[in-house]
Amino acid sequence: MGIEVNFEGKIALITGASSGLGARFAKILAQAGAQVVLASRRIDRLKEMRAEIEAEGGAAHVVSLDVTDYASIKSAIAHAETEAGPIDILINNSGVSTTQKLIDVTPDDYSYVMDTNQRGAFFVAQEAAKRMIARHKGDPKKQHRIINIASVAGLRAFPQIGIYCISKAAVVHMTKTMAVEWGKYGINVNAICPGYISTEINADYFKTEHGQKLISMLPRQRVGVPEDLDGLLLLLAAEESRFLNGAIVTADDGMSVQ
Repeated sequence: MGIEVNFEGKIALITGASSGLGARFAKILAQAGAQVVLASRRIDRLKEMRAEIEAEGGAAHVVSLDVTDYASIKSAIAHAETEAGPIDILINNSGVSTTQKLIDVTPDDYSYVMDTNQRGAFFVAQEAAKRMIARHKGDPKKQHRIINIASVAGLRAFPQIGIYCISKAAVVHMTKTMAVEWGKYGINVNAICPGYISTEINADYFKTEHGQKLISMLPRQRVGVPEDLDGLLLLLAAEESRFLNGAIVTADDGMSVQ
């Protein structure tokens, strides 16, 4: 007997959904039957994505979210649940980076990265979890999923993106502590640590001399595409993954084992 992952009746909130991995995560969950709530600051782009998803037979909603603003987080999640219903799955995906040596990092640089990647991710998960915990107390069989998008840079150090590495390392440990505290409420919290994935943000870089040199140093001399994470995302979001909690799953084509 085969297992078919089906998200009919599930509500999934995806932060940073306007581009890159977030956009792909939203589309693949919608294709699998979930109602998706697209959240970011780029509302015009989210509306375009909603139209694309609906044209393919999916269901999508749009909410404005600035993860660096606590009031925006609370408002967005409340709006999401009013529009779509109780959130079953949170994909905590918003992220930014800067490129410079650690000695050149300014307080503004530090806050820019940490406020989005760690602080923002924490309070988005916290606000969603408060509601998930309340529902679990009413129905102990209820399951929820939180998937934090970390990075292989949270597991090993890279030059020039030190603050990004530090922020994603915090997300990795945050995932573990959330899993310990919230597991008893039917919330499975796991993290995906992608390696180099080509998106519209970095595709041009990978075509440059420096980008090509980087690719030549990878185990299979290639970078991934967002679709390469589809299976992992669906696994971690599914109810069938009930025994996966606090897992930090690396998806980097073998880069981190060199």
